[in-house]
Amino acid sequence: MAIGGKTFWPLISEQINHTDNTMIAHTIFFYTFSLIAIISSILVIVSKNTVHSVFFLILDFISISCLFIMIGAEFLGMIMLIVYVGAVAVLFLFVVMMLNVAQQKNQWFESRVGYSHMPLGLIVGLVILLELIIVVGGWKYKPNLILTSSISIDQKVTNTHLIGNVLYTDYIHLFQLSGMILLVAMIGAIVLTFRKRSGIKRQSYTKQISRERIESVELVEVKTNEGVKIDD
Repeated sequence: MAIGGKTFWPLISEQINHTDNTMIAHTIFFYTFSLIAIISSILVIVSKNTVHSVFFLILDFISISCLFIMIGAEFLGMIMLIVYVGAVAVLFLFVVMMLNVAQQKNQWFESRVGYSHMPLGLIVGLVILLELIIVVGGWKYKPNLILTSSISIDQKVTNTHLIGNVLYTDYIHLFQLSGMILLVAMIGAIVLTFRKRSGIKRQSYTKQISRERIESVELVEVKTNEGVKIDD
């Protein structure tokens, strides 16, 4: 059988080969990003240098964002890049570098103080593990869970469009409430920043800009081999 000057079976074999190559490439990229995410997550915990831990955390977020994009959840992938990498992780990096934590000695690992929090860390890790088991095990014990969902999914519309439709229609009040909570938190942080406390030196930009040269610079005649005496 010939279609458009070409036989039918070579066309089918060409489509099959193209599909197989796409699946192989998708699998390779998926396992590559997954391996990078796992290794970087371990290095975040193991690394003793705090700056290196933040860099590994950024690499972990980028790998997870790529995984979200590969499975078709581009909205979550972009949110991961913009919010977590562009804001949270960079904020962590600035705080760590400003506090100069990397230059300090590893007193946490050398002393016994770090081991006192071990029981609490184990309890939190156990709770997170149980939550993951419940989430993953729910699909096994209730495989028709996705079929009972009340949200209709249209394959012709992107998930970003669907999330926007649901978020700004069914959950508009909760969305507005979360925005108001964030606004109150931002105003509270600003108020706490400008709160006057005793015993703290504050920088006055007005006095620094408006001061004259005679107030900040003093010309002193220095005699040879006598040095300069500064009045307290």
